[in-house]
Amino acid sequence: MATRTWSIGELAAEFDTTLRTIRFYEDRGLLAPERAGTARIFHDRDRVRLQLILRGKRLGFTLTEIAHVLDLYDDQPGERGQLEYLISDIDQRRHALQAKRHDLDEALAELDALEQRCRDDLARLPVRATPEPARKPRPAAR
Repeated sequence: MATRTWSIGELAAEFDTTLRTIRFYEDRGLLAPERAGTARIFHDRDRVRLQLILRGKRLGFTLTEIAHVLDLYDDQPGERGQLEYLISDIDQRRHALQAKRHDLDEALAELDALEQRCRDDLARLPVRATPEPARKPRPAAR
């Protein structure tokens, strides 16, 4: 049974990324496609790694952190070590995001209070008639 392979263009289209991005990940050692002349042939392992790289980037992992996670799978302690590392890292990231959420909630509450004070102060001020705009004089007839 033949194993499914992908071209760089097929992977770029599937994951909505650029050829340049995939080449960059290859240059960083995160992907290692087979070569047939100048063509890159990506196997299932490369496809899964690209998927993990892109997911890691979306979640805020650096490429160094992503490389570490990918390397854990290949080396000892293998998948168990990779999963334990990820669980620990996820927990730290969750706490950091929750702290940011708390800070944002406080900032939004302060803005709401300031806006309400401004609206209350504005409501207490007398309404002034706005002066009519000055009209431009018409040129004299000749």
